[in-house]
Amino acid sequence: MTLLHKIAHARAGDKGNRLNISVIAYAPQDYPTLVEQVTVDRIRAALADRDPGPIKRYELPNLGALNFVIDDVLDGGVNASLNLDGHGKCLSYRILAMDLDQT
Repeated sequence: MTLLHKIAHARAGDKGNRLNISVIAYAPQDYPTLVEQVTVDRIRAALADRDPGPIKRYELPNLGALNFVIDDVLDGGVNASLNLDGHGKCLSYRILAMDLDQT
């Protein structure tokens, strides 16, 4: 097993109560591993304590990236939340801590 952050990095952004997290492979040969193992279900499990709403995954093969749009995960968004991370930037690190099966 290896951690996702060994083969990919992430970017996060927000718009209201919607979080956008992109997971980008460092090397093109690792993109298929992302597609196979970084699923909506695994993202939902990683953020379960935040009780995310709908999650949509977009595959960007030319960039070697996956983009996840996650609704209702930021406690109302930057202006409505007392959360210290109202933008959700640290949530991308929770995703990068995901275990992957690699052969």
